[in-house]
Amino acid sequence: MSGYLEGILVLLAVNVVFAYGGFLPLAAGQLNLGLADFAAIGAYASAYLSNVFKLSPLIAIPSAGIVAGLVALAVAVPVLRTRGIYLALATFALGQIVQAIILNLEIVGGAAGYPVAAFIRFPTIAAVAVIVVLLVWLLFGTRFGIAVTAVHDDEQVADLMGIDVRAFQIAAFALGSAIAGIGGGLYAHHFSFIEAQYFNISLSITIVLYVLLGGTQTVLGPLLGAAVFTLLPEVLRASANWRYVVFAAALIVIMALRPEGLVTGAQLRRLFGGHRAGPGASMVRAPDTRPEPGSSARAGADAAKERA
Repeated sequence: MSGYLEGILVLLAVNVVFAYGGFLPLAAGQLNLGLADFAAIGAYASAYLSNVFKLSPLIAIPSAGIVAGLVALAVAVPVLRTRGIYLALATFALGQIVQAIILNLEIVGGAAGYPVAAFIRFPTIAAVAVIVVLLVWLLFGTRFGIAVTAVHDDEQVADLMGIDVRAFQIAAFALGSAIAGIGGGLYAHHFSFIEAQYFNISLSITIVLYVLLGGTQTVLGPLLGAAVFTLLPEVLRASANWRYVVFAAALIVIMALRPEGLVTGAQLRRLFGGHRAGPGASMVRAPDTRPEPGSSARAGADAAKERA
């Protein structure tokens, strides 16, 4: 495999992990613009664990994901009291705080960046990405996925059904942040150098766009969205300086034609012939048990004849 192709596939795998980190809060109806900050926490934590404590990346990266998830759990309680644009602003402000702390933290290099000694190659990164996709797929086949979907559709109705809306929102926020932290750890251990400037608001918005382009109705949406965002600019590389113009125009056309995303639950139901399309897809419609038109009238007439 050429170095160029391996580099593209590594970016694709990392972006897929980032996309599923953004998918979980969006599936619960939360616009989180602080995803890059939790990716930064994961990147720096995994790099520090491997550099200082000499841990293997296969141990350091999941541990860093747990650290990012715990930080998200701690900040979710006050942050998730906000809604809508105020939640987006709160997570954006949180990101600025995290970036400022890293820039002034000399133990991890501060503004000069932080080198990472341990190195991982594409097969390891791809394996982690596949595991993340499968775990999210299985998660949305459980009660958790059904409850999160209900919260996304209507919080008040979900609350009336006995679902602890706040608890599931916090859980989705923390789990998504942990996955973003794992993505940051993968990035750090492959590129061998990290700096806080990379994990900025632009990265958070891009991750959100992965999910919105692919679609939030199914677990396959983030995978497809990340693939389009990663591969389409490379396909358009022949157009040189115009490739980003063409790329932006293509995204506008896609979103205009497919406002719900490239993959929807209805599409998967049609594809699989009306059966459930797997975890994360909408449930199949229940059989129609209503009586046929005129059946009640016929039953009444038969009963009248018997009495006569």
